Amino acid sequence: QVQLVESGGGLVQPGGSLRLSCAASGSIFRINSMGWYRQAPGKQRDVVARITSRGSIYYADSVKGRFTISRDDAKNTVYLQMNSLKPEDTAVYYCNYISSNARTSWGQGTQVTVSS
Repeated sequence: QVQLVESGGGLVQPGGSLRLSCAASGSIFRINSMGWYRQAPGKQRDVVARITSRGSIYYADSVKGRFTISRDDAKNTVYLQMNSLKPEDTAVYYCNYISSNARTSWGQGTQVTVSS
């Protein structure tokens, strides 16, 4: 079992920046994929960005050029740097972990609100 703890959410004005962190602990497989998803009120949970332990990265079209995902395997932590934030980025952001044997874990979520 892998536990995920997110941090870094909050309220920011349009055009501002936030950095989310997700620390993983427990039985972490060396080969894995970690990512960020978000869910706005009344909408489904969608992928924002993913990064594998081999360095492959995926971004949703809506965040390309504005968000950057990275990971520090020494700290078992994945980050999401969010720049040029828009009101439509407002959502609860969830960290996700998938092991090489397809076991999945989710964090508790962190609220990001973009508003003036």
